[in-house]
Amino acid sequence: MDKSVIHSGGCLCGAIRYEAEGPALQTSLCHCEDCRRASGAPFIAWTFFDPTRFRWTHGAPKSIVLAGRERFFCGDCGTPLRFQDPDYPNLCELSTCSLDDPSAFPPTDQCWVDDEIPWVPVIPELPRFRHTSPLPSDT
Repeated sequence: MDKSVIHSGGCLCGAIRYEAEGPALQTSLCHCEDCRRASGAPFIAWTFFDPTRFRWTHGAPKSIVLAGRERFFCGDCGTPLRFQDPDYPNLCELSTCSLDDPSAFPPTDQCWVDDEIPWVPVIPELPRFRHTSPLPSDT
């Protein structure tokens, strides 16, 4: 993929917009309890990018720090937008479905399946990790 490609995204109401330049590094479906509660969904898809090639282009998101990790979201409509874990400073996680073309970022794995809700269907073709999946910075 051409590193000059720009991926745009934003929240439901349009108050917040962002861009990430370059290739996506990975997309994971996260089943952890924190992500479930923050998204209000049984799991959330996160697509990883280089944080030095990310920028907010319109509006200013709100953020909250829990367990040392920062979650960015729209203060008007509540859309989860970005997640930053200080243990992985070389990764910027964007909520896949806040990207303008989420279909371009199919999941590569599922993580934190130890927290998975029992009625969530298993996706057998995706590797499953009890906790954090191997991340691009781990390779």
